[in-house]
Amino acid sequence: MDMSQPIVVVLHGADRPPAMGPVEALSRVRYTNAGGLWSALNGAHALFVWDSRTPVLARVWDAADSLRWVHAASAGVDNLLFPGLRDSDVLLTNSRGVFDEPMAEYVLGLVLAFAKDLPTTIRLQQRRHWSHRETERLAGSRALVVGTGPIGRAIGRKLGAAGVIVSGVGRVARAADPDLGDVVPMAGLRSALPHHDWVVLAAPLTPETTGLIDAAALRAMRGTARLVNVGRGGLVVQPDLIDALDSREIAGAAFDVFRDDPLPPSSPLWDMPNVLISPHMSGDVVGWREELVRRFQDNLERFRDGRPLVNLVDKRRGYVRGGS
Repeated sequence: MDMSQPIVVVLHGADRPPAMGPVEALSRVRYTNAGGLWSALNGAHALFVWDSRTPVLARVWDAADSLRWVHAASAGVDNLLFPGLRDSDVLLTNSRGVFDEPMAEYVLGLVLAFAKDLPTTIRLQQRRHWSHRETERLAGSRALVVGTGPIGRAIGRKLGAAGVIVSGVGRVARAADPDLGDVVPMAGLRSALPHHDWVVLAAPLTPETTGLIDAAALRAMRGTARLVNVGRGGLVVQPDLIDALDSREIAGAAFDVFRDDPLPPSSPLWDMPNVLISPHMSGDVVGWREELVRRFQDNLERFRDGRPLVNLVDKRRGYVRGGS
């Protein structure tokens, strides 16, 4: 098959990806939203999923008669791991590497905000109320990072640089990891939770990690601990979290991702003083969209030349091959 000018479908939402000139020079591009994906896929060789939150691909998979490669403009690929794609010969890649450092910076900011009680400072300032308080020392506290991929590793490095003692939870146990200290397997999560002040979720959403933090896990955490989720909303059983926060079973939570995204205005999480909420933005820094396109362009050049693609996902496990 001649790949000198492959047909590339770009699935987008309200906005198209920026800076697509080099991609358009390398291929024949068909832009479409979810409604037009069925017809756009006919004869296409590659799909660039810019709108990575839509589940539409599973519904129109039968139209992908010539598709050889799907690329996600995101690190997470759980919306794409439906049986049709998972069981096919179509390659799946993601945008691993774009969000690692920005998300690590964001987590460090959230941890500092809790330790230094910045939300209360802002609330008191808005009321013009002077109230002296003592805050927590971050150095010497203990953090458990759940997920040992590049994002989890970057988080471990940032927290470690601030003096936090870091441990990890991953697929494989190991000692003295350079970024995450002692790593325990997922099966050891429950026994590790009581020993940490910060529990940071940076794992992908898989059948094994869905509902990982439930009522029993929350009960195992310290009463002074905070939970930070920048991974996937489905990692946490949200009603159990609300109950744990309401009863002060844990001291607080910061969430950038939710089971229902965006978080409905009716959610009680909005009104909880021990909760920090952000709208799925932890990795979104100036220039991130252009960087996503550059990652796709690099893989498109490899695809045209018949070279191995980077960030190839093991579709059975939901991890990038060779990842931790």
